[in-house]
Amino acid sequence: MKNRIEEIRNERGIRQEELARQMGVSRQTISSLENGRYNPSILLAWKIAKFFGMTIEDVFIFEEE
Repeated sequence: MKNRIEEIRNERGIRQEELARQMGVSRQTISSLENGRYNPSILLAWKIAKFFGMTIEDVFIFEEE
Protein backbone atom coordinates (compact mmCIF):
# COMPACT_ATOMS: atom_id res chain seq x y z
CA MET A 1 0.00 0.00 0.00
CA LYS A 2 1.30 3.42 -0.92
CA ASN A 3 0.59 6.63 0.92
CA ARG A 4 0.84 10.40 0.61
CA ILE A 5 1.94 11.07 4.20
CA GLU A 6 5.26 12.69 3.33
CA GLU A 7 3.72 14.80 0.57
CA ILE A 8 0.88 16.05 2.79
CA ARG A 9 3.14 16.53 5.78
CA ASN A 10 5.60 18.61 3.75
CA GLU A 11 2.82 20.71 2.20
CA ARG A 12 1.68 21.62 5.70
CA GLY A 13 5.15 22.20 7.15
CA ILE A 14 4.84 19.40 9.71
CA ARG A 15 7.97 17.54 10.78
CA GLN A 16 8.08 13.77 11.24
CA GLU A 17 8.69 14.30 14.94
CA GLU A 18 5.54 16.40 15.34
CA LEU A 19 3.34 13.94 13.45
CA ALA A 20 4.80 11.06 15.47
CA ARG A 21 4.12 12.87 18.75
CA GLN A 22 0.54 13.64 17.73
CA MET A 23 -0.02 9.99 16.73
CA GLY A 24 1.67 8.51 19.80
CA VAL A 25 4.27 6.63 17.74
CA SER A 26 8.01 6.99 17.14
CA ARG A 27 9.54 9.14 14.41
CA GLN A 28 10.95 5.89 13.00
CA THR A 29 7.39 4.60 12.56
CA ILE A 30 6.46 7.67 10.52
CA SER A 31 9.65 7.28 8.46
CA SER A 32 8.87 3.60 7.82
CA LEU A 33 5.32 4.47 6.77
CA GLU A 34 6.54 7.14 4.36
CA ASN A 35 9.09 4.79 2.82
CA GLY A 36 6.58 1.97 2.38
CA ARG A 37 8.35 -0.37 4.78
CA TYR A 38 5.40 -0.51 7.17
CA ASN A 39 1.62 -0.68 6.75
CA PRO A 40 -0.28 1.01 9.56
CA SER A 41 -3.01 -0.49 11.67
CA ILE A 42 -6.47 0.69 10.69
CA LEU A 43 -6.54 2.80 13.86
CA LEU A 44 -3.26 4.54 13.02
CA ALA A 45 -4.36 5.09 9.42
CA TRP A 46 -7.61 6.63 10.71
CA LYS A 47 -5.75 8.86 13.18
CA ILE A 48 -3.34 10.11 10.49
CA ALA A 49 -6.18 10.85 8.07
CA LYS A 50 -8.18 12.68 10.75
CA PHE A 51 -5.09 14.67 11.78
CA PHE A 52 -4.81 15.92 8.19
CA GLY A 53 -8.58 16.49 7.92
CA MET A 54 -8.82 13.90 5.15
CA THR A 55 -10.27 10.46 4.56
CA ILE A 56 -8.16 7.32 4.76
CA GLU A 57 -8.60 6.95 0.99
CA ASP A 58 -7.14 10.44 0.45
CA VAL A 59 -3.97 9.52 2.32
CA PHE A 60 -3.50 5.81 1.61
CA ILE A 61 -3.56 4.25 -1.86
CA PHE A 62 -4.43 0.58 -2.00
CA GLU A 63 -3.05 -1.15 -5.07
CA GLU A 64 -4.29 -4.62 -5.90
CA GLU A 65 -1.52 -6.97 -6.90
